[in-house]
Amino acid sequence: MRALLLGCCLWSAAVMPAAAMCPQDSDPTPLAPIPLNAQGEFVPAWAKQAIWYQIFPERFRNGDRSNDPTMADLVGADPAEPPQQWQIHPWGSDWYQRQPYELANGEPELWKHLLRRRYGGDLQGIIDQLDYLERLGINAIYLNPVFDSPSLHKYDGASYHHIDPNFGPDPAGDRALMATETPLDPKTWVWTQADELALSLIKQAHQRGIRVIFDGVFNHMGINSFAFQDVQQRQAQSPYKEWFNINSFDGPQSEFDYDGWFGVASLPEFKEINGDLAMGPKQYVFAATERWMNPKGQGAEQGIDGWRLDVAFCIGHRFWKDWRQQVKSLNANAYLTAEIVDSVDKVKPYLQGDEFDGEMNYNFAFTAAEFLFNPKGQGQISPSAFDQELATMRQHYPKGVAYVTQNLFGSHDSNRIGSHIVNRGIGNFRDWGHYFGLSQAANNPDYQVRKPNADEQALQRLFVTLQMTYVGAPMVYYGDEVGMWGANDPDDRKPMIWPDITYQDEKTNADGQLRAPDKVAVDQSMLQHYQRLIQIRKQHPALSLGSFAAILIDDDRGLYGYERRYQQQRIRVWLNRNSTAQSVAVPAGTELLQQRALSAGTLTIPARGAAVLLLQ
Repeated sequence: MRALLLGCCLWSAAVMPAAAMCPQDSDPTPLAPIPLNAQGEFVPAWAKQAIWYQIFPERFRNGDRSNDPTMADLVGADPAEPPQQWQIHPWGSDWYQRQPYELANGEPELWKHLLRRRYGGDLQGIIDQLDYLERLGINAIYLNPVFDSPSLHKYDGASYHHIDPNFGPDPAGDRALMATETPLDPKTWVWTQADELALSLIKQAHQRGIRVIFDGVFNHMGINSFAFQDVQQRQAQSPYKEWFNINSFDGPQSEFDYDGWFGVASLPEFKEINGDLAMGPKQYVFAATERWMNPKGQGAEQGIDGWRLDVAFCIGHRFWKDWRQQVKSLNANAYLTAEIVDSVDKVKPYLQGDEFDGEMNYNFAFTAAEFLFNPKGQGQISPSAFDQELATMRQHYPKGVAYVTQNLFGSHDSNRIGSHIVNRGIGNFRDWGHYFGLSQAANNPDYQVRKPNADEQALQRLFVTLQMTYVGAPMVYYGDEVGMWGANDPDDRKPMIWPDITYQDEKTNADGQLRAPDKVAVDQSMLQHYQRLIQIRKQHPALSLGSFAAILIDDDRGLYGYERRYQQQRIRVWLNRNSTAQSVAVPAGTELLQQRALSAGTLTIPARGAAVLLLQ
């Protein structure tokens, strides 16, 4: 179901490996010497101690109902057919239950309804919840696209130099201002109220010690983009005709035809020449980059702290090398992380110091799933194999890179961790293309959409312990910390659960049939576990900066232990994936999860549990 996946920046990766999808230049030569710090590293130091929180803005919090989208704001987004009736969707409604306005449209295809839904999430909603993020312990935010776009996901940007007007306080006024610009001339670019609110979000986050990065989608734009609209209207006379791969213009013997990203017509792809973006889109991307990193020429401290780069494997290395130089000239401490779902050897060329600092570390997620979640005989790996896979990831890249990769599990492109655990055994997460479809409830009638039970929640807590104590910067997908569950895109994009909102029980399946109801509410136990582990990581620099050494590899009992050491601080961690409690020998110290002093001796690790010991 291609249309279901249009909101997913990785849906093409579900079809074939990255290297086969997007042709790449083969020249790995750096453009200039790579600057290294005193430790021989090129990564920003702060990124090692980052605790990331990924926010899908439309689904996080509706902070301003006056800016909610209207049906007119959907024009240009998939599905192309306009609905007969439409309204803002109730935030607390049963996810699969169709509302009366949806039933009135008479369309049987579930994906059309889910892609049309808007819940009204906006920037004010994020600002209003910065206190919540601060209490959680977050110190870095990755925002899925916030730029002007008609879709719910905004990977089909209409521009990169304006925040979506419906994310700000005055959509109509912003659009009127934007219409006065000459898009090719950055000197004419205005600052809308939505743009100003984005700067306010950045400022208020910085005041709390929270850094912010934006999602950059530089491989393609949407059909609503100023450039593509001009090409459609003026055809061969458009100054933007060299921005895109135009196969033919309207004429007596031809029709307007162009290349969409991986064949998706709503995502016209930028033209590339010898591994670089064509000059027009490249200059535009550079101008938009400076706008958000040095807003109004007031300095890097007023701008974003870096970028997450969508489908980075679909743009040539030459562009990324040039762009990194621009980014680092604007802010030497900026953090650049790439989305590249591939094996470590395929990712390695992007992480040599002249392109990206880190990546969204899906290989960490794959390996953790194989060790902690996969059933025996269905892709489960032993503690010794787990140790080998982790070592490969740590050692494969230049010094420092492993410490700044974003160690995640759930994201906007995968089923949530809770639902992954519920459905463990349906396939192997690492088999991205095959697993992607298997983990979509609309495509797999056997996929269980129920709430995780106590044993499954214990496995999620076990993963969180690993995530918060291992090498690399942990990244939490919004809502995982309060126990949200959901299948793959689009079900991983449910509205956030808040304690001040009343939620209907989830009792409707993807096919419309009823099931046993699940109560939707903040899981306080899960939230407290995340808060506790984040606090432990922040209070103990050995967990973010320290060396790593395995101390226990027990294939028979499913036990894995390791030590993190930094200066005089030593912390040992034991993970028990077994369904029964296991005993291990421990030195004297303080067990940080239970906050209790231990004498040297034997410690019992609970089933699906862990221990984190600060040595004396």
